[in-house]
Amino acid sequence: MNTSKVWYITGASQGLGLTLVKELLRKGDRVAATSRNAHVLRQAVELIDSDRFLPLSVDLSNPDCVEESVQQTLSAFGRIDVVVNNAGYGMLGTLEDATEQDIRNIFGINVLAAMRVVKQVLPVMRRQRSGYIINIGSVAGFAGAPGWSVYAATKAAIAAFSEVLASDVKEFGIHVTVVEPSGFRTGFLAQDSLAMIPVTGEDYNAVKDSRDRYLAANGKQPGDPDRAAAILIDLSEADDPPLHLFLGEDAYRRATEKLTVMSAALERWKTVAIKADFPL
Repeated sequence: MNTSKVWYITGASQGLGLTLVKELLRKGDRVAATSRNAHVLRQAVELIDSDRFLPLSVDLSNPDCVEESVQQTLSAFGRIDVVVNNAGYGMLGTLEDATEQDIRNIFGINVLAAMRVVKQVLPVMRRQRSGYIINIGSVAGFAGAPGWSVYAATKAAIAAFSEVLASDVKEFGIHVTVVEPSGFRTGFLAQDSLAMIPVTGEDYNAVKDSRDRYLAANGKQPGDPDRAAAILIDLSEADDPPLHLFLGEDAYRRATEKLTVMSAALERWKTVAIKADFPL
């Protein structure tokens, strides 16, 4: 009997997704992986093994296409144990300069695509009475930086979605984790991966400084994709994985600093907050 796990991973042709796929195949698990181009994905993975690897061309903006990919995975492997919603991209610039379509596009991939995948997979995991959903968020969704407002909004949405989803599906033996990394050397800041919104205003010095700092850090980020992939695999083996996992020392620092500030602000404004209720 084959006891390896079956993984379904989106955005798998580069970055963390590709690193994770390669490591899972190396250790003997079975993987269905999505990309806009399955041929490119197959070449990147460099493995021809239809018994363990199923590369899929999937348009994540199309619900029918997502449903078909899940059915193909079930036909090939019989079950789905772990889902990793990794597909997504960054947007750097100001809200003023972002077009309506820019905003719709990034929410479509970073948020709605993940929801489409989960929607299709949940009936499978409920029948199994087991499963694990890993949504790749970002520390920016909790403690963002200037210039990343729209991107941060998508990742905050993923975090909130994951929190409530976890409570919805706990009774079925399904776990949920939102992984919130800081900077990793995954090509996230590369020209062909990042949506750069030109800053047209004369001001916005904080945004411009942040943009220059982040672009200069491309290829020098402290996060190691190999280590991140190993952590995700370890999470899949845990009996009680965390709901939130801030990944990387910078992510841990930023989250800790914000929690400290938030806790102080909550206490400072407590008397105002509770005045909003009807008197007892």
